[in-house]
Amino acid sequence: MTQAPATPRRTDRRHDREIISLALPAFGALVAEPLFVMVDSAVIGHLGTRQLAGLGVAAPLLTTAVSVFVFLAYATTAAVARRVGAGDRSAAIRQGVDGIWLALLLGASVLAVVLPTAPWLVDVFGASATAAPYATTYLRISALGIPAMLMVLAATGVLRGLQDTRTPLYVAVGGFSVNAALNVGLVYGAGLGIAGSAWGTVIAQCGMAAVYLFVVVRGARRHGASLRPDAAGIRACAQAGVPLLVRTLSLRAVLMIATAVAARLGDAEVAAHQIVITLWQLLAFALDAIAIAGQAIIGRYLGADDVAGAKAACRRMVQWGIASGVVLGLLVVFTRPLFMPLFTTDPAVKDVLLPTLLVVALTQPVSGIVFVLDGVLMGAGDGPYLAWAMLVTLALFAPAALLVPVAGGGLTALWWAMALMMTVRMLTLWTRTRSGRWIVTGASR
Repeated sequence: MTQAPATPRRTDRRHDREIISLALPAFGALVAEPLFVMVDSAVIGHLGTRQLAGLGVAAPLLTTAVSVFVFLAYATTAAVARRVGAGDRSAAIRQGVDGIWLALLLGASVLAVVLPTAPWLVDVFGASATAAPYATTYLRISALGIPAMLMVLAATGVLRGLQDTRTPLYVAVGGFSVNAALNVGLVYGAGLGIAGSAWGTVIAQCGMAAVYLFVVVRGARRHGASLRPDAAGIRACAQAGVPLLVRTLSLRAVLMIATAVAARLGDAEVAAHQIVITLWQLLAFALDAIAIAGQAIIGRYLGADDVAGAKAACRRMVQWGIASGVVLGLLVVFTRPLFMPLFTTDPAVKDVLLPTLLVVALTQPVSGIVFVLDGVLMGAGDGPYLAWAMLVTLALFAPAALLVPVAGGGLTALWWAMALMMTVRMLTLWTRTRSGRWIVTGASR
């Protein structure tokens, strides 16, 4: 008896199940990550203003040192998923092992730089004389966890490529819980102060890395994959990651320029900008979860030489991105009376905040398309194009943003420049997707 061909509706339902099964756990893991810093802030905040100010300088330094290497997760996801699609699970895990070795090498290099330069870095980032000692202490101790954090990024990419986003969720929740308990115990129970918070975070991060290594090693032994470092494989991982590093640095530059411009507009404007950028990043977690599903699904289809499947999955994920953006935009509009008082009671800040939030709400569907297509092209291993597209976006955004204070514009005008940035990203990604040049099948690109 022949099987009836799949209808478009049935195909969409299959993609929906796949997207949900990967995106929901990914969203949970993404939300759990910033909670590390929130726990540290809550615990250290009760020690005193100087300690909290020290954390305020050290934490962004650590976040930046790790986030620029997020390509360890993205590139590994795409490469591993391709080999899964090609039916070679042993090679997929071998590819992931190379990524973990690269993460360890990069982590050791960053650690070697941060430890001796910590006092200088703290001074450059404007720590006061009273906060600097606490910032230096926290930075030096927490830096010991950087190799573990980068290994977690790479190992997360391995599991995502293997179509497993549940394990990263469990590890993230476990790490957050251990971090919270250790922070309270070491800061107050052991009386270690801000150093105790840093040590608690390091221990939790090393524990997460150990769990990931156990999972990867078990998988490698089961499928006969070598765990030894392979120079050619590590070099290939690094080469695949360079374009994504350029993309990430360009995006960080956009955010830094926006913050610098907001600071020139006035105290109320920069305060409102901090609230908006925090909300914008929270919304990004929901959209990024779909992008992560896209990386894993697209990589697998292309590895299996299934061009039709890759195109159909891409189309469905774009629909998900648009729908999610509409829902998030409506949530911003209708819940703003509820969350605005949580951030500020200053009437001047509220007056600036309200129209800016409307701009953010209107652009969420655009953001949904951007995040999804970003994930699709990452899953296809199209890193060089993503790098060039982001450089073009930065080149167009920078003058538009810098002209805002010159032209007498306010925070709303700055966020219209951010809307321009997202629109340019959408157009560059959409053009590439429609061209079909991203579609390269096989176990490797």
